[in-house]
Amino acid sequence: MSRVELIAAFIVFAAAAVMMLLAISHFMQKGFLFNNAYIYASKNERETMDKKPYYRQSAVVFSLVSTVFVIIGISLVWHNSKIALLEIPFIIIAVIYAIVSTVHIKSNK
Repeated sequence: MSRVELIAAFIVFAAAAVMMLLAISHFMQKGFLFNNAYIYASKNERETMDKKPYYRQSAVVFSLVSTVFVIIGISLVWHNSKIALLEIPFIIIAVIYAIVSTVHIKSNK
């Protein structure tokens, strides 16, 4: 494994770790809420909104993104580009989950 591949793998696994830490903190409903509904809400809306479903939505998406980064890292370490194809279902699931959960959250208001 060359030095560049080693550095790239380290960066990818570090990104996976950061995403997983964000997912864990969001599952615990701690820290800043990284969700567009919260970020773009006014100050009054932020105070009155139920943040629980948004924390859960962000936590699930961060978990899926972390899995994608782990797959990319494994693909780099094992020098197997076919493994990288495994990330496609996780990306599709993350996008579909984000859309469906947003519709579900909005319909429950």
